[in-house]
Amino acid sequence: MTTTYSSLLFVFLAAAITTNAQIKPIIKVGASQSTWKGEARNSFDQLLDSTNGYISSRNRSGFYANVGAEIPMGKVASFEPSIGYSQRGFGVRGNITINNMKIEALNARATAQMHYVDLTALLKVKPVAGLQLFVGPQVSYLVKNNLHADIAVLGFSLLNKDMDVTDEFNRWDMGVTGGIGYEFTNGIGITAAYERGFQRVDNKERFKAFNESYKAGITYRF
Repeated sequence: MTTTYSSLLFVFLAAAITTNAQIKPIIKVGASQSTWKGEARNSFDQLLDSTNGYISSRNRSGFYANVGAEIPMGKVASFEPSIGYSQRGFGVRGNITINNMKIEALNARATAQMHYVDLTALLKVKPVAGLQLFVGPQVSYLVKNNLHADIAVLGFSLLNKDMDVTDEFNRWDMGVTGGIGYEFTNGIGITAAYERGFQRVDNKERFKAFNESYKAGITYRF
């Protein structure tokens, strides 16, 4: 599947370059909220519900940055290949207080901090001036995945450690992304996007979960 997605991106890029030479560089930066979705996550959430709020799941907050090129394919459509870096992951937090007071007897957190390189090919449509709708495939490569564990008792830190768990996860993820944006006449724009991976994050298939992210950021087209 990785070869298929990579070939598709290459074909789109080659076709666009050969048919239109009005290439305009574009950069994107922004913030993201990421989690895991799937049957394993649903079962895990049901288990957490039985803890009466003492243990809860949490998204991973991160950021992303992309560089690419916008290649017009007519008056209202364009093609945008890009390469970038993004942070994804998923976390769990446990919190126990003393006699319902705001004194934390135990505060424990574990977060999968995943770092990806993304290759994306977007088809963009501009139905009216400024407004942009976009969608396309995305191939991602996991560079590193740290499991960050943080445990504190009565406010005193007992453990604050990063563990490299990259080899336990699939290096490749293939998915789709899409969203909406608005670009001003000076080339600056704002975007909101959703992306979903189709490849299990666990390479040993011990659980069925997939990457999911929401992104918001700014763009600049030269």
